Formats: sequence, C-alpha cells, structure tokens
Amino acid sequence: MSNGQGTSNLSRSNRKVAVVCAGVFMFMVGAAYAAVPLYNLFCRVTGFGGTTQVATAESDVIIDRKITVRFDGNVNHELPWKFKPVQRSVTLQMGETAQLEYVATNTGSGRTVGTSTFNVSPPTAGAYFNKLQCFCFTEQALESGETVQMPVVFFVDPEMDKDPELKHVKEITLSYTFFPVEEPERPVAAKAEKAAAETKFE
Repeated sequence: MSNGQGTSNLSRSNRKVAVVCAGVFMFMVGAAYAAVPLYNLFCRVTGFGGTTQVATAESDVIIDRKITVRFDGNVNHELPWKFKPVQRSVTLQMGETAQLEYVATNTGSGRTVGTSTFNVSPPTAGAYFNKLQCFCFTEQALESGETVQMPVVFFVDPEMDKDPELKHVKEITLSYTFFPVEEPERPVAAKAEKAAAETKFE
C-alpha cells in the first residue's frame, strides 16, 4: 500500500470518527433538553422529591387512619413579603378533604409579583398528597401594603396506608417558598397598549 492510499484511508477513518462524535454530541444535547420535561412528568406521577399531586375531585374513600399535616411558609430574600400559614397543623383522616389558608403581605414600596415552589416531607409522601385548589398554580400579584389570604384545599390519598414505607408515618409537612417574578406575564392587549404608549412618546 502506498503512502497516498494510507493517508486517504486515514482521512476517511477520521471523518467517520468525527461524524460519530457529532452524532453523539447532538444526541446528548437533545437528551438534556428532553430530560427537564420528562423529569417534571416523572415527579408529578410518582411524587418523587416531595412533588404533590393535582386532583380534580375529592376522594370517595375515607379511612380511620389519621395523619397530621404541618404547614411551613418561606420567602426568598429578594421578595419583600411576609408569608405564613394561618394555622401550623391540622389532623385529619386519610381521604378527608381539608382547607387551610396562608397569609401574604407585601411589605415593599411598590407592586410585586411572586410565584411559589412547594414540596412535601417525607418526600415519598408526595405521591399521596393531592391538591384540589392551590395558590401555587398561578402567579400572585400584591400591591404595596396589600394582604391576601391564599387557600389550599387538599386530601391525603388513603392508598398511602398500603405503602409499607409510610406505614408508620404520622406527620407530613407541606412547605412553600415564594420567589419574585421578574417579568410578570401580561395579557396581549396590555402588551399592545404599552407598545403603543412607548411609540407615542418616542
């Protein structure tokens, strides 16, 4: 084999390696983007990491086993709010629907918008904690000095009683943390009015 043929074969081999590497890179990038929604879906379905469930109807089964739900409220330091539950705990039967309110006050000098994250402890109990109504589903806007009550309607799925890992659990903690929303979502009409106003004064 001549040196020319050897160089040509080496070049083709290098091109193949480059194509394979590029394909692997693109696959990894695609997998990374897909991982976020898949992870979120996994958390919602399984309750992994203390993610709670969203229910559309109350439980049609209520059992004798009782569970105490404790409530916790936190605020990111960049959001000038006070936020806490009206009551710290409630004890109810599994399957029984309960409602609790949190209270939020904007202590800042202007209108602010917040959104909350939440989790349940122990994390494995998240799969059985069902919310029928929650302020965490939408952004919350408060004017300076405004105070609002934010209800949470929920029940603990009686199926939790069948989970051997949670058989002896007597308490669940539901925790929320509010964070500031930098760019509150505006209706299309509001955006159009703002753009027209800015154009008018240019």
